[in-house]
Amino acid sequence: MSVTKGNQILTLTGLRFNANLGVLDHEKDAPQPIEVDAELNLGTQPLLPRDDDLFHVLDYRRVRTIIIEECTAEHVNLLESLIGKVAKRLLDLPGVLGVRVRIAKLEIFDDCEVAIRVETGQW
Repeated sequence: MSVTKGNQILTLTGLRFNANLGVLDHEKDAPQPIEVDAELNLGTQPLLPRDDDLFHVLDYRRVRTIIIEECTAEHVNLLESLIGKVAKRLLDLPGVLGVRVRIAKLEIFDDCEVAIRVETGQW
């Protein structure tokens, strides 16, 4: 028996940029550095696409753009609010069955970073 399909997960890791995020005075005055990791469950996919055309797969540039757009569109007080917006938008992409997102605030404290992770949809 020949295996022709497998469960496919698209992963973006270590995406770093500045976002308007936080409730502290210095966080409201200037964007804060964050790091985003995302996993998208694309479900059962052919091991080989029907051809080598980008239009027949999920373009990961689009995923990257959505993450940056959601995180930089406006100031958000809570990390929980931001991660929910990102997860919902990614889950709305065609063919995406589940989403895992982790967002870390890299410089909130001198001695540690703070991160939150959410998982939604099918895993």
